Amino acid sequence: MEEVPQGCPGTGSAQAGRGASCQGCPNQRLCASGAGAAPDPAIEEIKEKMKTVKHKILVLSGKGGVGKSTFSAHLAHGLAEDENTQVALLDIDICGPSIPKIMGLEGEQVHQSGSGWSPVFVEDNLGVMSVGFLLSSPDDAVIWRGPKKNGMIKQFLRDVDWGELDYLIVDTPPGTSDEHLSAVQYLSAARLDGAVIITTPQEVSLQDVRKEINFCHKVKVPIIGVVENMSVFVCPKCKKESQIFPPTTGGAEVMCQDLKIPLLGKVPLDPHIGKSCDKGQSFLTDAPASAAALAYRSIIQRIQEFCGHHQPKEEHLVGS
Repeated sequence: MEEVPQGCPGTGSAQAGRGASCQGCPNQRLCASGAGAAPDPAIEEIKEKMKTVKHKILVLSGKGGVGKSTFSAHLAHGLAEDENTQVALLDIDICGPSIPKIMGLEGEQVHQSGSGWSPVFVEDNLGVMSVGFLLSSPDDAVIWRGPKKNGMIKQFLRDVDWGELDYLIVDTPPGTSDEHLSAVQYLSAARLDGAVIITTPQEVSLQDVRKEINFCHKVKVPIIGVVENMSVFVCPKCKKESQIFPPTTGGAEVMCQDLKIPLLGKVPLDPHIGKSCDKGQSFLTDAPASAAALAYRSIIQRIQEFCGHHQPKEEHLVGS
């Protein structure tokens, strides 16, 4: 018989997989998701907090470097162009928080009031929250295990004074790990609209996106659609198109047809997008007539239409 680790609260305990002695145990996740574990009280607290947020959207990617944070930022900028629409962007990429830089908020600090943490505002109707605001320097490394990351996400959702919002956009790290499970666990009970998945055209990116789609199906997150980033490059001088990332298996279009999920659109590769992000400005404002800006606007409109027609269900997920 296997020896019980010292300090183990036992699988029937409400602290199973959640106690201090559980951290680092290989069976922690199994115990936390077991029948004996009590539901996390934060689920109900976050559900109550999120009653003032109409639409909640996750932005996911299977692989890093495909432009997920860039898309999240421009989705927020695009939605907030309507002054009557209240938007917030939450960055839960704990180890690689790039949203402060992209949104022109590097060096800003979080302020605390009686109603909780206050988001940092880009415009009167566009607030941002990120772990990057809690670091003393943008070069500081966040070296945290899963439980601490989960605690930070819980705090962002429960303790930030989000106020009345039309849209909460959640920028996630690449993959399907702790941060994603936490976000889904806490937001599903609070009526999560769905996920937008970002990819580039080449098979090495699509391979990981298929895993992301499978993840969404397993945890019952609706898929709003897929965005193909960096789909083609148009030379500004000769106007010739070049495929920087060749779609050897047909790109996102064929993948979406095969898996029967919507392709929201294709955003061409435009060097000005990177320049705008480095300057912390909106590319939609910097180059409003560009092909990439028009593609962004078309995709944003489709996301708005999805949220307008789709009625998300409340679900309770046990465990992490």
